[in-house]
Order: sequence, then structure tokens, then C-alpha cells
Amino acid sequence: MRAIVHHSFAEPESVLTVEERTLPEPGAGQVRVKTILSPIHNHDLWTVRGTYGFVPDLPAQAGTEAVGTVEALGHGVEGLEVGQRVVSGGTFGVWAEYFTAKASGLIPVPAGLPDEAAAQLVAMPLSALSLLHSLGLDEGQWMAQNAANGAVGRLVAQLAAARGIGVVGLVRRQEAVDQLHDQGITNVISTADDGWQDRVTTVTGGAPIVAGVDSVGGAAASDMISLLAEKGTLIAFGAMDSPALEISSGDLIFRQITVTGFWGSVVNREMDAATRADLFAELLARVSSGKLTLPVAAVYSFDDVREAVAASLAPGRVGKVLLKP
Repeated sequence: MRAIVHHSFAEPESVLTVEERTLPEPGAGQVRVKTILSPIHNHDLWTVRGTYGFVPDLPAQAGTEAVGTVEALGHGVEGLEVGQRVVSGGTFGVWAEYFTAKASGLIPVPAGLPDEAAAQLVAMPLSALSLLHSLGLDEGQWMAQNAANGAVGRLVAQLAAARGIGVVGLVRRQEAVDQLHDQGITNVISTADDGWQDRVTTVTGGAPIVAGVDSVGGAAASDMISLLAEKGTLIAFGAMDSPALEISSGDLIFRQITVTGFWGSVVNREMDAATRADLFAELLARVSSGKLTLPVAAVYSFDDVREAVAASLAPGRVGKVLLKP
């Protein structure tokens, strides 16, 4: 079978190649899946660079989320059938024509859900919803987030709105504000504008912002803390600009701000099955109702993976870049 592989840790555009690999056989409790589509996530690229929390042995296949069809069942697998369409959001090495996964980690796909949406249903949407769930915000409360035009930012805004939670989104250019407005996402403010903090107060009507999600790092974390109410919480979700948070000890001490991290793969793995099932059911309902959109920017073949990576990293992209065997 053909798979996307890297033999060293470096920029994905320079090390990802397509190679022939042995067809994997499912072990006990496993399933072999024939890949239909797989998205490119930032954490996939960080893994190829060797800068993520998970560092694979080399040479390594890449990719962590895919939609496909069940092709073979390992010993003891029940509840799945050959030919059934499934998604996996936490299986490493899915940028391949076939991959094996634990049967317990596969989720059957409803018949009416398109492949393009199913391919990106678990990792980012479930992380966004799990983040909201962990914050425990009530209807009418306010939160803020930067990188609001990123995949997770768009998802959080839509899911929060569906739950009646107010969200102030921060971006760094006016073009991103306009793009989000075109997608029906409002309350977005460019930090490049003078007096942007005053605009935040206008949007919230002076209501306290009890939680802030930072996906940028560096000085952006300080900007986010400046918006938080006393005893608010800053959640470090990503590090697009810097792995270090530039924050004032005075804010932490005198305003009693709490700083914590969120890693979706760990949170979702440790979540009890009933809660995870409820959240996934909510995701399906939001997608079906149109309150949650999962746009696709482009679809590339495996042979064009380096071009696909470049497209995924392009500023202003709307929607996920997908890979197709």
C-alpha cells in the first residue's frame, strides 16, 4: 500500500514522501480501515517537525484523523461490519491507503453525513466542544479567544453561540474579521486597530469575561489576560507564535487569574464514555442543523502532499485541507 512517510524531523514540505509500505493486519480488538479522506491538522505538522507532545519513532507515517470504510476485523471485534463507514480521530499514521485502529476508538458515520465533513468531525470539533464543556460556562456568560479565524476558533464561536455563550474573537487583521462575518460569526475584533480593548467592552456591554483561550502565545497571552475579569481563567490551547507565555505576575497575584493548559487528545481520552457520547451526539446535531459548519479549502492527492501542506499553512485559508489516497 502507499503511505505518506517521513524519515527525519523537519519542515513537512521538505521531508514528507509517498512510499510503499506493508499492508497492516488488524490484531485482536483492531480493525483495518480503507482511507477515504484525511485532514491536515496543525498538530500533524508539529509531529512531523518533532515539536509536538507525541514524538514517533522514525521512519514514521503521519496523520491522525480520517474517514474510511471497514475492510477487515481483528479477533473479538463486535459492533462493526466490513464495508461500514467510520471515523477515527486519534489513530496515528492514517495518511495511508489503509490503517489499523482500535475498534473501540472508531465511530460509525451516519449515512447522511458527507465524507468531507466526516473526515474532520472528531479531532478539532470534539476538542472545541470538550474545551467548552470543561469551562463550565452558563448561558449568558462571556469568554474571549484569539486566533478566532483558525479552525478551532471558528468551531468554538459556533458551538458557544448554539449554547447561548457569548464569545469575543480576536484576530490580527481586518480581512479576517470580514471573512468571519461572511460565515455568520460576529463579535470579532482586530487587535491591529487602535482602541480595540474599548471595542471589546462595547461588544460585551461591560459584562465580565470569565475565561480566555490563548492559541497564539507570546505577548498575545498578556492581551488576553487584560480582558479577563477578576478570578478569570486563561487557557493555553496552542502556541502559533511562541511556546512561551508573556504574562504579568501582577495580573496573576492581584487579579487572582488562573492559568491552565488544555490538550484535547488527553482530555478526550480520559473523559468518561457517557460524556463523550453526549458531546459527540451534540456535534452531530449541530452539523445536521447547520449551526456548525465544517468547510473544506481543498482536496489533494497523496502525491501532492507537499503542496497540500503549503496550502494548509497559507494565511487566510477558510476550511480544512484534505488528503485523498
